[in-house]
Order: sequence, then structure tokens, then C-alpha cells
Amino acid sequence: MKLIRFGDSGKERPGVLDTNGLVRDVSSRIQDWSGEHLSPKWLADFSKTDASTFPLAPADVRVGSPVPMPGKIVCVGLNYADHAAETGFDVPSEPVVFFKSPTAMTGPNDPIRLPKTARAADWEVELACIIGRSTTNISEDDAMTAVAGFAVANDITEREWQFNRGGQWSKSKSADTFAPLGPWLVTTDEVADLASRRIWLEKNGAVRQNSSLGKLIFSVPQIIAHLSEFMRLLPGDVILTGTPHGVAYNKKEPDYLKPGDVIRCGIEGLGEQHTLVAF
Repeated sequence: MKLIRFGDSGKERPGVLDTNGLVRDVSSRIQDWSGEHLSPKWLADFSKTDASTFPLAPADVRVGSPVPMPGKIVCVGLNYADHAAETGFDVPSEPVVFFKSPTAMTGPNDPIRLPKTARAADWEVELACIIGRSTTNISEDDAMTAVAGFAVANDITEREWQFNRGGQWSKSKSADTFAPLGPWLVTTDEVADLASRRIWLEKNGAVRQNSSLGKLIFSVPQIIAHLSEFMRLLPGDVILTGTPHGVAYNKKEPDYLKPGDVIRCGIEGLGEQHTLVAF
């Protein structure tokens, strides 16, 4: 299934895409895509429902993030060898973990708004993994049983804040609108072949990132098992799994984001984002 949330910011309703790609309003059945309604078992049972029995959402309605604000956004850095090389870091021996504020999350087509002191905002298209049930100390073999599904994310990062303001990654990544997510949460039954899928990003029509999820250093099961050793993962938590080569940082003439830029990014089968950069 493809889960979606639609409506004005802060007033989104839960929906699903039907077989014709139309958004169906399922708010008569659930309040939101959160809690028990993200559990793999509940989703498997719900998938047997005929989506056409639900009313259509209004045409051209705003698409929000596919899950509401999570308890945490956990990020894995330097998880593609070519990205580690372009940023000047060694390939890590285990996942590099940091956090992004949940308040950074926004819809997939909402504007990316640059804060007043931002001078070097960069893009990072990523695979997002959404947790479906409470999980701790899980094995790699069982890790996928904790997953509700996957989505496209853009881990916007202010490089000046990241490297010249105390070396703290989280504060460079947590401004409002710095985590566009969606358009959909695609449940695990539709993405069994993750490694073969293309991940890409265009800036102003030019391809800047173009890779495959098969190039992840640490796989999704490895990441979940690793994180669950150190923290409890809860339904709706979002894990960003890293970005491939092609960001602006460390280029001879970095072309960081500026107002008026247009970013398109996506992952094969998981949808696309279209965002305008603004103040």
C-alpha cells in the first residue's frame, strides 16, 4: 500500500492511493497514520480492504508528510562510500548516528525555507525507513518485522553550521522545513527489492545525485539492529539512511541552495518530491 496524508498543514487526514493512483480518505477508519495503525500486522490486515470504498480526497489537495511529527528522526551519516569520499571522511566501521529535530519535518512539496543566518544550505536525498512497532535489541534477521514502510526524504543540511559552529551535526540539520518527507509511505510488501532501486536528485533541472540503494554501506536491517542496541525505536520514528555522492559541499565552487532554486528528488517506486527554496 501507499499511505498518504493530505490537507492543510497541521490538519492533515490519513489516506491511501487506490489502484488508479487516486487519494482515498480513510479518516472514517483511523485518526492518523500513527501508533498501532503503523504496525506491520495492522497494515497487512488493512491492505485487504478495497480502497475504492473510501471517498476521494479533494483534487489538487496539499500532500503532507506521510506520518505525523515523530518522536525522533534518527540519521545515519556517511553511508555511501562515494559520499564519504566527497566530504573528506573515511568510510565508517559502524553506522555514524545523529539526530534531526522532529520539528524539521514537512511535506514533500512544501517550500524549503532558509533561516536568516543560513549561508550554505545543502541537499541530501535519502531513503527514509519508518518504524511500525516498539523495538529494542532486535537482530538483523528480524529487523524488517519492525518496519512499517519506506519513503523519500531530503536531509537539508547547513554546512556552515555543521562544520564552523562547533562541529555539531544535529543543529545544522534541524531548522524548520529541513526534512521534507514523502509523498507516500510505501509498505514493506511493495519494496522487497530495495537494493535495485534508483535514488536521485535534480537541482534546477540538472541531475546532481544519481545512485542505487544497493550502494548503501550498512543495509536497513543492519541499521535498525544497530540503533536498537542503543535506543528504543517507537511507531512513527523515522530513520534516514544516508545520501549518495553529489552534494554541494567540498566542491571547488559549492552552489549551495538559494531562494528560487527548485529541487526534485525521488526513489524508484517511492515517489518524487518537488520543492521550491525560499526565505
